[in-house]
Amino acid sequence: MGQASSQAAGAEHSAAKPIGMLVAAVGVVYGDIGTSPLYTLKEVFSGGYGVPVNHDGVLGILALIFWSLIWVVSIKYMMFVLRADNQGEGGIMALTALARRAAAGHARLRSLLVVCGLIGAALFYGDSMITPAISVLSAIEGLGLAFDGIDHWVVPLSLVVLVGLFLIQRHGTARIGILFGPIMVTWFLVLGALGVHGILQHPEVLQAMNPVWGVRFFIVHPGMGVAILGAVVLALTGAEALYADMGHFGRKPIARAWFILVLPALVLNYFGQGALLLGYPEAARNPFYLLAPSWALIPLVGLSTLATVIASQAVISGAFSLTRQAIQLGYIPRMHIQHTSSAEQGQIYIGAVNWSLMVGVILLVLGFESSGALASAYGVAVTGTMLMTTILVAAVILLLWKWPPVLAVPLLFGFLLVDGLYFAANVPKIVQGGAFPVIAGIALFVLMTTWKRGKQLLVERLDEGGLPLPIFISSISVQPPHRVQGTAVFLTARPDAVPHALLHNLLHNQVLHEQVVLLTVVYEDIPRVPPSRRFEVESHGEGFFRVILHFGFVDEPDVPQALKLCHLDDLDFSPMRTTYFLSRETVIASKLEGMARWREALFAFMLQNANGNLRFFNLPLNRVIELGTQVEM
Repeated sequence: MGQASSQAAGAEHSAAKPIGMLVAAVGVVYGDIGTSPLYTLKEVFSGGYGVPVNHDGVLGILALIFWSLIWVVSIKYMMFVLRADNQGEGGIMALTALARRAAAGHARLRSLLVVCGLIGAALFYGDSMITPAISVLSAIEGLGLAFDGIDHWVVPLSLVVLVGLFLIQRHGTARIGILFGPIMVTWFLVLGALGVHGILQHPEVLQAMNPVWGVRFFIVHPGMGVAILGAVVLALTGAEALYADMGHFGRKPIARAWFILVLPALVLNYFGQGALLLGYPEAARNPFYLLAPSWALIPLVGLSTLATVIASQAVISGAFSLTRQAIQLGYIPRMHIQHTSSAEQGQIYIGAVNWSLMVGVILLVLGFESSGALASAYGVAVTGTMLMTTILVAAVILLLWKWPPVLAVPLLFGFLLVDGLYFAANVPKIVQGGAFPVIAGIALFVLMTTWKRGKQLLVERLDEGGLPLPIFISSISVQPPHRVQGTAVFLTARPDAVPHALLHNLLHNQVLHEQVVLLTVVYEDIPRVPPSRRFEVESHGEGFFRVILHFGFVDEPDVPQALKLCHLDDLDFSPMRTTYFLSRETVIASKLEGMARWREALFAFMLQNANGNLRFFNLPLNRVIELGTQVEM
């Protein structure tokens, strides 16, 4: 889940006390997995899998859920994945950058790991659409138990809540984010209390902590065993958020929140629902709400709705953060990124992502109309991302940490086996409604790979007609053009060649500035680059300088601000003396070798609609000159 949902983290959490960090982590990290009890057991016993609602069936399912939470979340994520941090940052793109660095000496393996990371990122966007839809639908469906004849209002009310959630994104969530922690703490306490209430009615349900019940379920129901994992995995949705939000809270607060509050509350609630089913099998239609006393049903629906909105907010914020990382690593076209807080760098809003997610969520709600139907589409994206994370972590453990294979391989095999079983169990869902996240993931994967490859080909095509910088400077010294006062900054991808914008400016205006800076922005495979390593400056004589700015994939690429660090007597970057020259390429699809014609046309469309360097690098509007050129791909 949720790649880095810092928008909900609240203000100044870095200075908070440990208890404050723990509460904040509960509010942001555990929203998705915390709302899974709303629909997991309901889907298991009412989703058409044929699981008998009897003693052995209930205990077998509870054992599978319990040990999945222990193995996947408590052991895999808490003890191992959270240690694979990229300078404190987590998430599928941060992990991809780390794995890419680990496999630096193995070109093919490095490419394969990048593909795995892109697949995981693409599937995450599919999950970002399904999570808000299924969570809010499952919460609103509780009204059908409290009021007769209100079922036909579930979809409209869910749409109102979801559309309202997307509409407020552009205003930021700093204020309401402060409330996320206390609300989710209350939610988990209520989950635990409801679970204890149910367990006291049938204490024998605690036998499900014995893994033998899970093994017995597979033996007694061999045909159903793997298939039912497609429903059991609903209890694990949101596990990726544990890793994605590590950069905002750190490993310790996330782990403490899990073991102290979240895991006990989830286990108690699942076992409480199981106890209810032992005494009242008819409750399988909605065991979560029927576990509560009748007088508490309406307040519980209200609290559930708040919890699902928070879970949805975390996923949406994660999509924003993931998109920014992917943009700065070069896998997604540049988009306008709006910062919604002056205090927190991570609080961002990306309109294109927000409205795309909203359209996808609306289509899902209208198409499936219930959480039970939507559960058939849920799981493919989640398990796919979890599997890709395990593969990337395996590369980090073996190649970067260099753990002894005799210790690492058996452990990694266990992780891959469980993740592989969960993914295999969800593959049949593709033809049962789960095609939506898969199609969305494939489309996004094609877009990301096309953009990355297209940018590489574009640089190669420009280099073919490029003029080496030393030759150009020598010609300038022989036949010097008219020089004007000020500093000209030319943005270029290749610092050793003359930018096309510079040649066009010299050809048409027949002048050069006193100081000419060839500026290249480089993104590293690390989250942040310290100011001391921000820039490199090299003088080539005749007033020419080469400047390379280094940014991490979560840094704010503010070029004017970064250039202020270049304290050289020969360079003056004062705002009124500096002009920025940009080159805008227009791509024309051709029969040259490179990509398929349809991908070239797709890249040309993406390039035409991508956000330009002006806004992305925060350049001053009144000091920018843009020159165009046509390139055949």
